[in-house]
Amino acid sequence: MNIVLIGMRGAGKSNISRRLSFLTKRPVLSTDLLIEYDNGGKSIPDIISESNGDWQKFRELEYQVVQKIALMDNAIIDCGGGVIVDVDDDGTEIYSERKVNLLKANGQVVWLKGDIERLAAKVKGDQRRPTLDETRSAQELMQRRLPFYEQAADIVINIEGKRRRKITRKIYRRFYNQDPPDITL
Repeated sequence: MNIVLIGMRGAGKSNISRRLSFLTKRPVLSTDLLIEYDNGGKSIPDIISESNGDWQKFRELEYQVVQKIALMDNAIIDCGGGVIVDVDDDGTEIYSERKVNLLKANGQVVWLKGDIERLAAKVKGDQRRPTLDETRSAQELMQRRLPFYEQAADIVINIEGKRRRKITRKIYRRFYNQDPPDITL
């Protein structure tokens, strides 16, 4: 069974997935990195830019990666912040049953839930993260996604006020029903 990490931009999914990998000796698969790899090493901002901001096309690329990852077993899956959404023909984000169902088929989905205002401020101006919508703030988009994260989650971990080491150890306990080895993370 895979451990699937979801959450908003800036929640620490990549950092925590690496720490979990160290503790569990499981490989980490990053949806964002695999999308970049499948697209000749282009960064996600470049992929979005080259498609004239077509997020529907990007979500299709993401779906193709999720299809591959879903076949894996015993991995830590570090999902991009929008893995729980697709984009309809009007450009509106909708819940992505197809991607979430694939991730749940062989994994448990852990939502790293954080304060929207803090996370939006944390990622503001980060050039590695393309603008999702020119007409809405990151905070508005994150707020709109809340019910989608809630619907997708098997386990919810509140990250506010907690160090990444503590969050990692909590996830480990949930999956292994024991305290993790006492090693430096």
